[in-house]
Amino acid sequence: MAVWRTSPVAEVCTMVTDGSHFSPSTTPTGYPYVTVRDIKQGQIDFENCAFVSEASFDELRRNGCAPLVGDVLFSKDGTVGKVALVDSPREFVVLSSLAILRPNASLIEPAFLSYVLMSPAFLGAAIGQKTGVAIRRIILKHLKQIPIPYPSLAEQRRIVSILDEAFEGIATAKANAEKNRQNARELFTNGLEGVFSEGASRWGCVALERIGATQTGSTPKSSEPENLGDYLPFVKPGDFNRDGSITFDNEGLSEGGAKKARRVKANSALMVCIGATIGKAGFSEREIATNQQVNAWTPTTDTSAKFIYYQMTTGNFQRRVRQNAGQATLPIINKSKWSALTVVVPPTLEEQTKIVADLDLLLAESMNLEAVYERKLAVLDELKKALLHQAFTGALTTKSTDKQLEAVA
Repeated sequence: MAVWRTSPVAEVCTMVTDGSHFSPSTTPTGYPYVTVRDIKQGQIDFENCAFVSEASFDELRRNGCAPLVGDVLFSKDGTVGKVALVDSPREFVVLSSLAILRPNASLIEPAFLSYVLMSPAFLGAAIGQKTGVAIRRIILKHLKQIPIPYPSLAEQRRIVSILDEAFEGIATAKANAEKNRQNARELFTNGLEGVFSEGASRWGCVALERIGATQTGSTPKSSEPENLGDYLPFVKPGDFNRDGSITFDNEGLSEGGAKKARRVKANSALMVCIGATIGKAGFSEREIATNQQVNAWTPTTDTSAKFIYYQMTTGNFQRRVRQNAGQATLPIINKSKWSALTVVVPPTLEEQTKIVADLDLLLAESMNLEAVYERKLAVLDELKKALLHQAFTGALTTKSTDKQLEAVA
């Protein structure tokens, strides 16, 4: 059995430092300037990162902020634990949120070190060392003290070889699962768009205000806690779920608070009309109140509110919402412009109800399939953690790894 040693990070690396402690001016082109957000799935995203001028690059390189091939990057501020092995000679610099670890070639392989840094044990130790209030981080002094287990260089290379092959297989499986998850989501989106694009040529257009009543929300004074309770749900943008349902178990209104609110009748379509989530839609089967970011539409004719809700989620309706929204500070579409937006409506409530039932079934099928692939992705992530744990407890073999990969294939 291979003999393992344990030493702190500082003893297995010839250098442990971090990137720039000031933010240089960025430029449209130049030398890549990499931050935590540019570390994705163990790789450096050079395509979408910021850039700095040659003069800024030269200054940062002189200050030790330019990693070399074989260095390992470890995110230490905010999101702690993102890891990337520098395996390209491309010149770039990093921000102080990334630590640069230069492994001692006589003790530890760069790829082996990168896998150690990804392991649950190391990540747990690093997170346990986080300090700060506004931005939680691990300081270099503490990072240098975290223990690193390592066997001989030959054994390290064996482990890296197994993990490389296993992680390549996992990456392929995750890409397939992610594609299938996206296909499941598009199953519903394509069906939804098809219904309303086809209906546009068969049904008449009518403004929302002609077939229903629109009202804006209100906000009870938080300084008056007697307004709050569980008598009437008080719906905010964060309460909208992706399937259009509403989470009702958040903060609500008391009976007294409800008397001061603008009550929304049961079976109403809702849409966020102010802010970053403008266009987010929902449907409520029960009486509610909403805050000022949410408009509610309630039918006053033989029209299905859920049919209108589904139409509000289409690309066509969403585009028109944004086209009519002012952009002074936050995007906002006022009540008159929103209620003047047109929708296409079948002539009978019976036909609308049938379409809603069909869309409900399609949505359920789509979300069930999506959940299957989300569980697959979660299983694959757990397998990566398990293999990393096995790798640094001496339990990793090609045979056992193959069996685990087959089990989740």
